[in-house]
Amino acid sequence: MKLKRSLCIAISLCLYAVGFGQNTMDLKADFDIENKTIYIKQRIVYHNSSSDTLKVIYLNDWNNAYSTKKTPLAKRFEEEFSLKFHLAKSNQRGYTTITDLKNKTGDVLNFNNPIGQPDIVKIQLDAPLLPNQNYELNLTYNLVLPDHTFTGYGITENKEFNLKYWYLTPAVYDGNWQIYSNKNLDDLYTPKANLNFEITFPLGYTFISELNTVDIQQTKNEQIIKLYGKDRVNTTFVLVRFSEFKFVQTDDFSIVSDINSKSITAEEKALITDKITRYITQNLGDYPHERLLITKSDYKKDPLYGLNQLPDFIRPFPDSFQYELKLLKTALKNYLDNTLLVNSRKDYWLKEGIQIYYLMKYIEDFYPETKMIGTLANVWGIRSFHAADLTYNDQFVLFYMQMARTNRDQALTTSKDSLLKFNSNIASKYKAGVGLRYLDDFVNNNTVESTIKQYLTHEKLKITSSTAFENLLKKNTGKDVSWFFTDYVNSRKKIDFKIKNVEATEDSITLTIINKRDNSVPVSLFTLDKDSILSKTWIENINKSKTLTIPKNENAKFALNYDNTIPEFNLRDNYKSLNSNFLNNKPLQFRLIQDIEDPYYNQVFMMPLIEFNNIYDGLTLGGKFYNKTLLRKRLSYRISPQYGTNSKSLTGGAAINYTHNIEDRDLYGISYGMKASYASFAEDAFVTRISPSLLFSFRDNDDLRSDIFKELNFRFLSIRRDVGDDTIFEVDNDIIEVPDYSVFNLRYVTGKPGIINFKRWFYDLQFAERFGKFSVNYEYRKLSERNRQFNIRFFAGTFLYNRTDSESDYFSFALDRPTDYLFDYNYLGRSESSGIFSQQIIIAEGGFKSMLETPFANRWMTTVNASTTLWKYIEAYGDLGLVKNRSENPNVVYDSGIRLNLITDYFEIYFPIYSNLGWEVGQRNYEERIRILFTLDPGRLLGLFRRKWF
Repeated sequence: MKLKRSLCIAISLCLYAVGFGQNTMDLKADFDIENKTIYIKQRIVYHNSSSDTLKVIYLNDWNNAYSTKKTPLAKRFEEEFSLKFHLAKSNQRGYTTITDLKNKTGDVLNFNNPIGQPDIVKIQLDAPLLPNQNYELNLTYNLVLPDHTFTGYGITENKEFNLKYWYLTPAVYDGNWQIYSNKNLDDLYTPKANLNFEITFPLGYTFISELNTVDIQQTKNEQIIKLYGKDRVNTTFVLVRFSEFKFVQTDDFSIVSDINSKSITAEEKALITDKITRYITQNLGDYPHERLLITKSDYKKDPLYGLNQLPDFIRPFPDSFQYELKLLKTALKNYLDNTLLVNSRKDYWLKEGIQIYYLMKYIEDFYPETKMIGTLANVWGIRSFHAADLTYNDQFVLFYMQMARTNRDQALTTSKDSLLKFNSNIASKYKAGVGLRYLDDFVNNNTVESTIKQYLTHEKLKITSSTAFENLLKKNTGKDVSWFFTDYVNSRKKIDFKIKNVEATEDSITLTIINKRDNSVPVSLFTLDKDSILSKTWIENINKSKTLTIPKNENAKFALNYDNTIPEFNLRDNYKSLNSNFLNNKPLQFRLIQDIEDPYYNQVFMMPLIEFNNIYDGLTLGGKFYNKTLLRKRLSYRISPQYGTNSKSLTGGAAINYTHNIEDRDLYGISYGMKASYASFAEDAFVTRISPSLLFSFRDNDDLRSDIFKELNFRFLSIRRDVGDDTIFEVDNDIIEVPDYSVFNLRYVTGKPGIINFKRWFYDLQFAERFGKFSVNYEYRKLSERNRQFNIRFFAGTFLYNRTDSESDYFSFALDRPTDYLFDYNYLGRSESSGIFSQQIIIAEGGFKSMLETPFANRWMTTVNASTTLWKYIEAYGDLGLVKNRSENPNVVYDSGIRLNLITDYFEIYFPIYSNLGWEVGQRNYEERIRILFTLDPGRLLGLFRRKWF
């Protein structure tokens, strides 16, 4: 045992000596479990590998990113609608305290944090650091660790540790200091270093690391473990009471992992692990270290999305397949993180693209028949869907196309911290992986794969970039691949081709390929005979169009991108045959329930509908005929006839919409639409609503993560009402007869709907034959660090002209319950004057909760609504306003009460207490004064999830 220990120490010393010309870090860490603190003494020997003389050195101190609620990390949580950090207590956050920082001779060095970057340490050197020289830093500092719930790293409720990016490391200098704050992106950029660690921790814990173990000592109360690592970047450490980690030794390298599956035996796991290490080594080259650490936390950060995330009891994939892909995807990521030293904040696409490319290749090699929806593809009823035809790898194009179709995709050269969450976690890395497959198919002869391996071998453990890969690829192929880096990687340009003008002569066929986008990417042209591929040709340099002449084949059908290797925006116009027309080129296909788009057909989907839209129609039964697939189309339509079980009438609606996406502009979308509906609005009373519209949508093109939005909406509403002979329709207890009417409405909306700071403005202008109105609405919400919410809303509206019936308030501004003459609001009982449905409130116009004696204004109205938290979701509210009617002096109105804010804007209950009516709690029928805000609209509820990703 002593001989073995001495040998390990000797090896460590040899490695230390060999690494003299590069960075070295010696670290002693003492874990204080009860105080969540690590006491560290660290020696950093920084090697200046540049040709510049340095006067400062920057260190990464990413643990200090948890120090306040104003750090870049805190802002990141806020942007993604997460309150866990904002509402955290001080003892849940972490921070770093540097108590001593000296040079080699013991002189104290000055240091500070750059403005806005508390997780970066800037050190002023006492003497210039010349090229190819070393500088020694000696630090003493304490790490107070954060709760692991924020990012997955830190200390758990069981007082166990999962640490990554915890100790201080040098930043990269490549002519400029590459300093980036921790934004929970797992993308620390630090040069390799030789590590010598001495870790002290209490008995009863197991220490897991990917470093090599030099020595283990044990005293009465603690353990001391000595570790070394050559050519390492930041290393993961796990300290647990009970270890679930399994060590699997293979012929290539060892894997230490706690990714588990209860239904798989140890022997099966060993075989799978050996299969994966052999695959990685064959394709990416030898791993330079002895072991690769893979944790559940690593996988949770970068999981398999899609049906793989369903609960175990309904997940349509075998457990062994699920386990294998989990291990493979995480192993690929960690292998590349530890060997490919590119700037992960700026040049991430290459590393992530290689990961996804080889994940896809692995599936093609070993599981080519696996479907995207797994075993569900064999279930009766489901197997008729086009989704059942798609392979597992087809989902990577679909996830990227989800963002491309909604005009939310971003160039792969966009800084990672500027990506939308969906792009950062899913779409961009899938675009990169699919792009490498596209490039490989174009270049052919496995040139891309051999270049990747050559690049990884040559650049292993060196500071490198995607430019080096680009230069190597261009050297290895005679084809022009510049388009991949300019038009695919470095832009948001979509890929979209179509075939046009297929004509035949006696012995040849002439066809024209149209490039619908401004790029120079190639496209594959297939000649088909039924389901057989006769030929495949790559067509290059299609500026706007290109005409080809090929030998004649009477039965031939032509297809672009037939194998869907190219992530193309629209596949529906990629097919053409001789003498084809709209019907025989793409037959009409009817499908039950929404499906994934099948480009072979013009699809119409049918879906049964069971809805409850209002109490007058009751439960409505019917169907929806539409063309919308899982991916957004530019032109979408919907026809939905329904039967109201209460009204005993045919109701429903129809809509058609065309969206014009605009790239690289603040004006990113123009939508043209037409809606029509027929529904009850009272007993035996129906309304026909027809509304053409034009919507302009704006955003900050330079910052898609910004939640600031602007919309300009023009619409014309034609309202026609059909009232039964025996129907009495009342507003404010006055029987009225309002003729049919039309309104032109212009509305400009802007806002910043943040979860901590919420702002929203809108300006509304309406013109009709009998009236004209202008109104403005402003809302502001602030959530304090103590989870106290403050809300204020301001509304002001005035008639520009009003020639309506003086006895009617149908078009007047409403104080507490708008008449909704435009039929915009989702009232369940809009014509009710008593009962629970009359108590439904929608915060609009006056926004009052009490039903006062002056509920309308036919001249002007201005109100202020405010509320603030008393305890948790219980708030106090108060409203104040002025109401002006014709021939009357302005009335001062007010109310106050208690608000149960269960889900803001979705489910709230208001209890009036005091108002112009006096002490309302003590008045008769108080339960009828309670107001309820709620929504049953699934689209709005989905927004609670969608806002975190987009």
